[in-house]
Amino acid sequence: MRIHRHLLRPAARMRRSRRVATAAPERLWLFDLDNTLHNTSHAIFPRIDAGMTRAVAETLGVDADTANALRAKYWKRYGATVIGMVRHHGVNADAFLRMSHDFDVRSLIKAESGLAGKLRRLPGRKVLLTNAPLHYARAVLRHLGLLKQFDSLWAIEHMNWHGNYRPKPSVALLRRVLAREGVPAARTVLVEDTLENLRGARRAGLRTVHIHHPGTPFSKGGRNRPSYVDLRVNSVSELLLRRRPLRR
Repeated sequence: MRIHRHLLRPAARMRRSRRVATAAPERLWLFDLDNTLHNTSHAIFPRIDAGMTRAVAETLGVDADTANALRAKYWKRYGATVIGMVRHHGVNADAFLRMSHDFDVRSLIKAESGLAGKLRRLPGRKVLLTNAPLHYARAVLRHLGLLKQFDSLWAIEHMNWHGNYRPKPSVALLRRVLAREGVPAARTVLVEDTLENLRGARRAGLRTVHIHHPGTPFSKGGRNRPSYVDLRVNSVSELLLRRRPLRR
């Protein structure tokens, strides 16, 4: 598989790190994007699904039903459709991601109000960690007024090294992120709607917060909180109010 040089670059830095040389590093919050910081199930997921199906169909020259089946198969197997497209069909990842996410997010976004202020009140550094493409993540954060709240953005483009994609829930990815961000696992919290990603975070030694979103596929959970989840909340607002169990 041919590796594009730009996929090996580090995460997109939004500003210089605010870290200082102290014995106790500042807490690091790793935030997922879809169904965590905004309600993707409201209108965006259907657009992504349709865009992915169209991109697969046009790239491979197959009908819509075949493309839809491949899209779902690769997403379930690899955590991102683009990984299957690169691995099995040798497609250009950037071109495919642009084609599959070629829509204006502004009229589709639904999120809790005042998110920027709520993130500012959460003590520690914030980093975005999403399996979505970078241009899409930037567009969503820009519309929500959140770009300035994050020190860096890790997207699917930054999860490819040594010839392989390693998206969430990869433990190797999480360890790479922590090494690049300079914060130990014990001082890091993953805030995420997908339970399998939280399970991977616990294996890497992170604290975990489950944003319980009813629209998240395969992540409904039950009434009981899984052992690898430290805190289950419904919003960033609730996280602010109930974050005490995460303190060490």
